[in-house]
Amino acid sequence: SAMAEERPLAIVTCTAPVNIAVIKYWGKRDNDLILPINSSLSVTLHQDQLKTTTTAATSRDFTKDRLWLNGEEVDVGHPRLQACLQEVRRLARKRRGGSSDDESPLNLSYKVHVATKNNFPTAAGLASSAAGYACLVSALARLYGVEGELSEVARRGSGSACRSMLGGFVEWRRGQRPDGKDSLAQQVAPETHWPELRVLVLVVSGEKKQVASTAGMQTSVDTSPLLKHRAEVVVPERLELMMRHIRERDFEGFGQLTMKDSNQFHATCLDTFPPIFYLNDLSRHIIALAHRFNAHHGSTKVAYTFDAGPNAVIFTLADTVAEFVEVVRRSFPPATNGDQFIRGLPVGSAALPEELLAAVVTKPVPGAVRYILHTKPGPGPQFVDDPSQHLLGADGLPC
Repeated sequence: SAMAEERPLAIVTCTAPVNIAVIKYWGKRDNDLILPINSSLSVTLHQDQLKTTTTAATSRDFTKDRLWLNGEEVDVGHPRLQACLQEVRRLARKRRGGSSDDESPLNLSYKVHVATKNNFPTAAGLASSAAGYACLVSALARLYGVEGELSEVARRGSGSACRSMLGGFVEWRRGQRPDGKDSLAQQVAPETHWPELRVLVLVVSGEKKQVASTAGMQTSVDTSPLLKHRAEVVVPERLELMMRHIRERDFEGFGQLTMKDSNQFHATCLDTFPPIFYLNDLSRHIIALAHRFNAHHGSTKVAYTFDAGPNAVIFTLADTVAEFVEVVRRSFPPATNGDQFIRGLPVGSAALPEELLAAVVTKPVPGAVRYILHTKPGPGPQFVDDPSQHLLGADGLPC
């Protein structure tokens, strides 16, 4: 019949979140399998503000696997991409094992087309690879009818991607096995567990980082004695403590430990030889500002953490957001984009008392912070049912 001739496309669209580590992952014990030297713990951010969207499609008519990123076709031969693709296909074959092919969602020999895009600038230095691989693996798994433990597959694409497979507060367990089967992500608490928690991303500059994470971390493993001590002695203790602070919603403890762990991660970068500098003068300015703000209040009201780049991620509670945003605005007056300075969730206005201004806001640096993104913890990958949201058309090419 004519219908049978049309060979409909099998198509799936998924979105996935960015995550920010509060106990940092730095250093692999196996580069191929992406196995870490220590466990880590992160907060998954809300996809209304930050997300990757991926559409995966398969058809008997496709001649080869193809991938488009933000509209541009990219090389599908990237080893980490291949690792994820092969692993999902392997799981699909394994799952199919005994069953007759009639009930299978699609033919495993068909090629796949994948289109992916971020709703945030990749240059913002937010872990786009974490969201990207979590999204890719979720979409492919749904397309191929694979269920179960997928954080291990996402990890093969990007270590931190395994944490983006879950919402809320997520631990990536180091694991012991050489094959990595036990190096997985686990949810510590869902995003609903701590409703008052808020996140402010202070985007300072879109410049590309000097040292890529993958290269930087290998040099650190090879040369930093502090990193070895951190992985073996410091992190296991901190992880237990951090989980307790999260369970108890103890912001004082959570905030202090988040800052200490960020500082220690950057100390291991400095202890790497030659040293790696991810923070810049502006990052240090923000660190000092946070400490002055907390000192003024006599408690931990805001906590910073920095990944492998100069952007600050600030954790705080909802009742502190307006005041701290105003402090940032006074410290780094927006150059031109006053109206675009705050993005994401709405922020109320706040009048700052004179004594706070005097104690906290020192010499302003105009235009230093490009914008502030206000968000909160959110869920893991989501499937999109509305066909108009697909990034690939009926011909399997980007819309």
